[in-house]
Amino acid sequence: MQDHSFSFSWLPLARRTALVLGTGAVLTGCASFNAQPLTDEELRTQVQADRQQLAQDVAPLPATVTLEEAIARAIKYNAVQRLRAMEEAVAQGTFQVSQFDMLPKLVASAGYRYRDQELITRSQDSVTGRPSLANPYISTDREAALYSLGFSWSLLDFGQSYYAARQNADRALIAEERRRKALHNLVQEVRTAYWRVAAHQALQAPLRSATQSADLALTDVRKVEAEKLRSPVEPLRYQRQLLENLRLLEVIEQELSPARLELAALMGMAPGQAATAWRVAEPAQGTSSTWLQRPVEDMEALALVRNPDLRESQYGARIAREETKRVMLRMFPGLSFNYAANHSTDSYLINDSWREAGLQISFNLLGLLSVPAQKRLADAGVALADQKRMATQMAVLSQLHIARLQFANAAHQYERADAIAAVDQRLAEHVDNQVKVDKQTRQESVAQQTASILSTLRRYQAQAALQSAGSRLQATLGLEPVIEGSDRLPLPELTSAVGQALQRWEAGQVQ
Repeated sequence: MQDHSFSFSWLPLARRTALVLGTGAVLTGCASFNAQPLTDEELRTQVQADRQQLAQDVAPLPATVTLEEAIARAIKYNAVQRLRAMEEAVAQGTFQVSQFDMLPKLVASAGYRYRDQELITRSQDSVTGRPSLANPYISTDREAALYSLGFSWSLLDFGQSYYAARQNADRALIAEERRRKALHNLVQEVRTAYWRVAAHQALQAPLRSATQSADLALTDVRKVEAEKLRSPVEPLRYQRQLLENLRLLEVIEQELSPARLELAALMGMAPGQAATAWRVAEPAQGTSSTWLQRPVEDMEALALVRNPDLRESQYGARIAREETKRVMLRMFPGLSFNYAANHSTDSYLINDSWREAGLQISFNLLGLLSVPAQKRLADAGVALADQKRMATQMAVLSQLHIARLQFANAAHQYERADAIAAVDQRLAEHVDNQVKVDKQTRQESVAQQTASILSTLRRYQAQAALQSAGSRLQATLGLEPVIEGSDRLPLPELTSAVGQALQRWEAGQVQ
């Protein structure tokens, strides 16, 4: 009886060795695969590498930072802004790659085949049905290689790739609009944090002086209470007032102390760099009300054209319409054409090099069953995108009116806070003069100093709120600083460009 058990002893030694090693490697790899958690050393190494990457090419902070430079540093070095820029670059790269999908396919291939026995066949007479009297014959070599260079093109694939490329182009534009929105939010946060740092700088010396005066006054009042020369109620009331003033001064210090770290983080600086000695240059307080003098209708028209949220929704609606066209394209039959040049090393072939061409049309008949559902789904997507666009339009108009009203209210509140601060400052000077001639007590001087510091803080807070409201209005109008190649510009040039953009905004000019 013939043994039909599998054996590969007929293979040459080199082939048998390669087969055994390859099979063993595959089986060993499958059997030994386990989840490999990151080690603490790997995590520390990665964190250190990330910190070095973030700090790479970041210019050191100067002794004095202007508002223009703070915004420029945030645009150039902020990690979130860099992330948005990379997302935009990836979306743009996806669009560029998808364009190549529209090209025909040109495929070069090479193959090898091997048989352990000769391919021997018999023949049969097609008329009589009897076996041929000729001996069985061999028509192919046991080993042969085939080389081919083929060209193929499908009309249906081209159409699908065309609309997919157009959708990817709109997605790249959406990424750009999201980066613009991130820039709006970044500028708003930088301007608010900048004025908080300016307030901390301006109030540090008065806070220290008022705290020292309050401590001295508290010591005097406690001595008076201990000597029992007066009614105990009056010294306790003074202590209560002084302690409340000290608490307010400490609250102010605690509120403003993180401002430097916040601004440094927005500028892309490490916490250690934020602790270095640097200051902000306090610009002129107040802001121009030029935008409040513009007609609301003009601002609405500008927002409907420039607002990034609305532009993103419009691109989304266009993507939905392109998806409808892709669905409709599936209803058409597929037409494909191919052409190839081939060569074989089979010695039995008389024509071992040949060319072949083909034309094929195909149509998925059962696919017609899903076309109505796909069409309804695509139409629903278009309707949803259109509804989202209209809802975004209404939201943008509402945001514009709210931002304009907040800007007007913030300007009014700043004027009021500035007037109160000026009065409290003059009043504190008069009280100090009266204390020097013993017409007022130290406790009253501390109370007035605390009131003056609080009103100055409120003026800075009103200024920060005014800057934030102005940035919010600017973001709603879609008027971010338009700076070409901001990621590649040197920091001084970027700072100058940001300064010019802020000047145009203050002048009421559309960028």
